[in-house]
Amino acid sequence: MKIVATIEARMNSSRLPGKVLLKANDKSMLEILVERLEQVKSIDDVIVATTINPKDDEIVDLCKNIGWKFYRGSEQDVMGRVIEAARYINAELIVEITADCPIIDPNIIEQIINIYIANKVDYVGNAKIRSYPDGMDTQVFSLKTLEKSYEMTDNKIDREHVTLHIRNNPNIFSQINVIASPDIYYPELGLTLDEWDDYLLIKRIIENFYNTNKFFKCSDIINFLNNNKSLYSINKNVKRKGIN
Repeated sequence: MKIVATIEARMNSSRLPGKVLLKANDKSMLEILVERLEQVKSIDDVIVATTINPKDDEIVDLCKNIGWKFYRGSEQDVMGRVIEAARYINAELIVEITADCPIIDPNIIEQIINIYIANKVDYVGNAKIRSYPDGMDTQVFSLKTLEKSYEMTDNKIDREHVTLHIRNNPNIFSQINVIASPDIYYPELGLTLDEWDDYLLIKRIIENFYNTNKFFKCSDIINFLNNNKSLYSINKNVKRKGIN
């Protein structure tokens, strides 16, 4: 079973345009994310699923320069784009990650993949029931499951949010929602790249760890912030938008 991480990435963010190419330690957020995904032992390959919007030429140029696999698809039909990217790379199992999560913990991803493999379910994720910090979001499902969902809905919101139809129909798609262990249970903590203040916080976190502990864990982040509580205020006013 070929396990592939798909990264949804585009430049045309409404709140923070170009955020995926913002830098910390001379690396773009997208580069840092890919480095972390490459640490997940169960993942066989990684593909950047970007769009046909000319603004995303910059993302494509980065992929070409570094040698990453990429696919360009619809900007609005994100579900369709992920399906097409998965088919392009011959994925059987999809690990869906968004580029908003540059400091995601590789250990959490590995855990969720292993839970999927150990159980006969259609979907395993940790975002529907919020318990992890926002920014650790991982979803695992087969390409066949996503294709089935796609055939069942043409709702614009479903197509935009990829797994919304799956998550909203547990009677059709069996699923496991993973809850964080006590040491990283922090649902109110925002570590996702939504606005400029998020970037400032994430940049501080990366710069603190990168040269000595490049693949820092979620627990490392929480310990660092708890030892430097003033950092919590950097992005405390960011309003999170999400659909469950």
